[in-house]
Amino acid sequence: MAEDQGKRRRAGGRAGNKERAGTAVIDQMSWRIPVNTDRPTEPLDEDGVLAVHKGAMRILKDIGIEFLNPDAVTILKKAGCKVDGTNVRMDETFVMEMLAHAPSEFPITPRNPAREVIIGGKHMVFVNVSSPPNSWDMERGKRSGDFETFKEFMKLTQYFNCIHIAGGYPVEPIDIHPAVRHLDCVYEKLTLTDKVIHAYSLGAERVEDVMEMTRLAAGLTHAEFDARPRMYTNINSVSPLKHDYPMLDGAMRLARRGQPVIVTPFTLAGAMAPVTMAGAVALSLAEALAAIALLQYINPGCPVAIGTFTSNVDMKSGAPAFGTPEYMRATQMTGQLVRHYKLPLRSSGVCAANVPDGQAMWETSNSLWAAVQSGTNMVYHAAGWLEGGLIASPEKFVMDCEVLQMIQRYFEKSVVATTEDDLAFDAIKEVGAGGHYFGCQHTQDRYSTAFYAPFVSDWRNYEAWNIDGAVWTSERAHRIYKQIIAEFEAPEMNGDHKEDLRRFVAKRKQEGGAPTDF
Repeated sequence: MAEDQGKRRRAGGRAGNKERAGTAVIDQMSWRIPVNTDRPTEPLDEDGVLAVHKGAMRILKDIGIEFLNPDAVTILKKAGCKVDGTNVRMDETFVMEMLAHAPSEFPITPRNPAREVIIGGKHMVFVNVSSPPNSWDMERGKRSGDFETFKEFMKLTQYFNCIHIAGGYPVEPIDIHPAVRHLDCVYEKLTLTDKVIHAYSLGAERVEDVMEMTRLAAGLTHAEFDARPRMYTNINSVSPLKHDYPMLDGAMRLARRGQPVIVTPFTLAGAMAPVTMAGAVALSLAEALAAIALLQYINPGCPVAIGTFTSNVDMKSGAPAFGTPEYMRATQMTGQLVRHYKLPLRSSGVCAANVPDGQAMWETSNSLWAAVQSGTNMVYHAAGWLEGGLIASPEKFVMDCEVLQMIQRYFEKSVVATTEDDLAFDAIKEVGAGGHYFGCQHTQDRYSTAFYAPFVSDWRNYEAWNIDGAVWTSERAHRIYKQIIAEFEAPEMNGDHKEDLRRFVAKRKQEGGAPTDF
């Protein structure tokens, strides 16, 4: 990690990527790829890891997975798997042989190479909230997603240095026709941000369009695009035990071109998975491993990762619950198994709360710290998620970024350094008994970087807070969000590349975009 990681700087300019004194809304941490220095929490012993692994292998061999994509079925039949209609069964030998091809870590390089991320190893990157149909803020309340709100979230995504990836749409803009929605949204992603982007695997045209737009935005040849990961997709299984047609189609298209695929089953214990955590995790792994085996057979060595979204439901209402003790343990358990397979891991920063209140923050903090404890490499929905994924909130986005920065600070080696200066014997001797350390030279030399400095938390006492207007956290977050949007400037982009991108979007719109009638 860089020597100056403990240092803070102006927010990196209005767009979060330039240093211009006096223009920053907040004083935030500089861009960096965090490295998780902790040993993972491992609730399972060796026998437990083996038991869950064998459970997943037994599901694949004796029950099988429904592949609702004829091309995928044909490929797996050729690979020697047992096929009965859409049901595909595969044995442990085949699965482990395919997993052995997959890299344990890989980079993704966006149009700005300085924003490259590494997925795997001890690296941990954070992704914005992705895919809610609604948004909520303190002025307008809950409402359906629209394009202007989508762009606001993309500006927040670019602004905050602790957000490394512009994942799925932070809110679904229903005021744009589905046939061309991906063209408008990805254009804004590529121009309002210079970070890694994502493609939804919802039909061949959408995936192919996003790959081509990513290539054009970076000014790459086709060979250069295919030579290394430039963007990615995340697919979900249809739990229990199914992979659908469009997700598999998109995943296979990316795999053939060497672009990463994250496979994330959505297994809610008690609903789409067994009520026990071991059973839910085994089912989730079986679904993920089946798709990854397919992709590795198609293109051995293509970059892949396993995602976990195993949580529980409220057994009184059936509603999904997140940030629960069971969610934390399932994430930790999945981390153990994914390390056993030597693959990168994706998890999420999620909650079931409806507004950015105390519940929202404790559930999200539980989710985020479960990600730390499990050795997660990519944290989806790390900022902005509410109502179990049905709402994106800019206030929650800002509040979550405070937590993400705290996690980044927690990882820094300077916090636990034990040099002679850090042990501070001379300072302890100087102050002696009954003194204080505010004025000693040891403190003066370090006061500006010694501790994490918040941008939305208020550490003053009640009286000072009350005199200053008694502003609650979500209100402070709202003010920060509004100022970021007001002062935002897009990151620099090569003019020729932007024009190529604009022409492509216009051409594809003229052609009708992606089909919507199935």
